[in-house]
Amino acid sequence: MCTSSSEDKTSWLWSIYNETKQQTQDLIPVISNNFVNPDTIFANNQMSLQDIEIYGFDYDYTLAFYSSHLHTLIFNIARDILIDEHRYPEGLKEYDYMPNFVIRGLHYDVQKALLMKIDAFHYIQLGTVYRGLNPVPEKEVIAMYEGSHVPLEIMSDFYGKSSHGHTMKQFMDIFSLPEMTLLSCVNDYFLKHNIDYEPVHLYKDVKEAIGDVHVRGIMYRAVEADIVKININAHKKKMHTLLRISTKDRGMNYIVGKDWRDLFDVVIVQADKPGFFNDRRKPFRRVTDKGVLLWDRIHHLEKGQIYKQGNLYEFLRLTGWRGSKVLYFGDHIYSDLADLTLKHGWRTGAIIPELRKEIKIMNTEEYVHTMTWLQALTGLLEQMQVHRDPASQTVIQQWINEREEMRLRTKDIFNAQFGSLFRTYHNPTYFSRRLSRFADIYMPSLSCLLNYDLQHTFYPRRTPLQHESPIWPEQTSTGAMNIPFQSHRTTTGSD
Repeated sequence: MCTSSSEDKTSWLWSIYNETKQQTQDLIPVISNNFVNPDTIFANNQMSLQDIEIYGFDYDYTLAFYSSHLHTLIFNIARDILIDEHRYPEGLKEYDYMPNFVIRGLHYDVQKALLMKIDAFHYIQLGTVYRGLNPVPEKEVIAMYEGSHVPLEIMSDFYGKSSHGHTMKQFMDIFSLPEMTLLSCVNDYFLKHNIDYEPVHLYKDVKEAIGDVHVRGIMYRAVEADIVKININAHKKKMHTLLRISTKDRGMNYIVGKDWRDLFDVVIVQADKPGFFNDRRKPFRRVTDKGVLLWDRIHHLEKGQIYKQGNLYEFLRLTGWRGSKVLYFGDHIYSDLADLTLKHGWRTGAIIPELRKEIKIMNTEEYVHTMTWLQALTGLLEQMQVHRDPASQTVIQQWINEREEMRLRTKDIFNAQFGSLFRTYHNPTYFSRRLSRFADIYMPSLSCLLNYDLQHTFYPRRTPLQHESPIWPEQTSTGAMNIPFQSHRTTTGSD
């Protein structure tokens, strides 16, 4: 039945609003009791550890974690390379590394010199587009891209690179944080001083400078020289994890001790991923304890030895390790995991250190309260939008404004510039899309494996599709809730 006056209609809408808000308030204590355990392993695909015979690991940010001091070091060295070798302005030395400016998974438009976050459907999250250190107004973004959608032909290629006509570069690994920050700082300097420059040249120069920090060995020498300050995370949990599934590098000595090679059947350094997975031309070379490269042909990959380069096809031939009996862990979704799962059928585990921080934020009362009411208000808007009279539309517009304010607040809780690594306002990010495609399981740290026995099966949540009714129990994995894990600690070696 329709009300007869604008006042009655307005009062009726606000009464529905208040009733919905009260119902939401009543739900919050129940929701708050089901917070997510940060030490959970999350499944995109069903997988049983009982089926795994071989475990493999990337090194940086999988076995070894570094303090933010290393990123400061990379930023400073690369900045100075730009100044000393590429003749960039001395004024760039005024810029210091900002550890909380960017997040992983962002896209960079090489030709427009814009850094942004893109969702799983190739839409730019408005409000997260930055030129230098300043946000670009939404209207300007829409004008540049004729909307907020990024066409497939200019998106980054399969590995997130800007190549073969693709103008977008996606930054996927943790080492890319200082690179994005340096790009932003140099852009900012040029803009502030009205210096005309070619964005493509800037991108290539910064990429080369950052690459030099790694290729010339500057970073690794710095790690060896001050391993405590760089702070490789060497807590005992990681050692226990390797011992449970076990099957000339000071870093590994520092993490698990001088006998670290006893834990691994094969050790490969400087594998040059992702080329290692596709380039059949590079043979393995054995490396002595003093770092000398030997020239003899490799017929077997022996335990206790260290090998350099090589390729996956030769590796498979020499070891016979194939298919879903191998579980490989890495932090870089493209370089570490994509080819292994798509071409070779290996099971894959992504190490996402940022996950722990984001889960802790999502467990806070502020986030739970805001997100619960945001979802309820969105549902209310969807239902009440049919009331098109001016009085009703005035009320609904107030609700839209409130919803927008909450969306911005939930973004800023994670990162003031770019928000969450995993979501735009409501859609998964492009990073999340690739994570769900290329990783069977994901977790903040390798040590999360200690919470599960080696016969554990990981089951993905059955989240309802848009056309499905959520008739099954609430979509909270019991393994992810704050319930003590029933771990069955085994003492056996490799499974």
